[in-house]
Amino acid sequence: MIPVSHVLAFAAVAAVLILVPGPSVLFTVSRAVTVGRRGALITVVGNELGLVVQVIAVSFGAGAIVQQSAEVFTAVKLAGAVYVVYLGVQAIRHRHSMAAALAGNLPPVTRGRALRTGSWSGWPTPRRSCS
Repeated sequence: MIPVSHVLAFAAVAAVLILVPGPSVLFTVSRAVTVGRRGALITVVGNELGLVVQVIAVSFGAGAIVQQSAEVFTAVKLAGAVYVVYLGVQAIRHRHSMAAALAGNLPPVTRGRALRTGSWSGWPTPRRSCS
């Protein structure tokens, strides 16, 4: 029989993991605030298309290759780090447009751009796993 303390600890951790929003949710909320409901909904569609790409890659064995090869795993980590640095540099370079976004002075986002940014946010995000 499982001790009650373990069950309570599991329930507490599970509740925290369920309540904390993931990167896709935070991205969608930020898009809804900055570009409106229509742009956010298109971003959600793009995000799901990105997840489809991720699922297809895993179904063809990309996850197993990354898991088995230290070199590939390191390359994926470095590519992710380079991408995060790129995003940081872009945020610094375009900080004036962020001030305009907060002031509400941005033009509407095109469907293609919302779909593209949503898909980019969907496929590279790490997923929680039970294993």
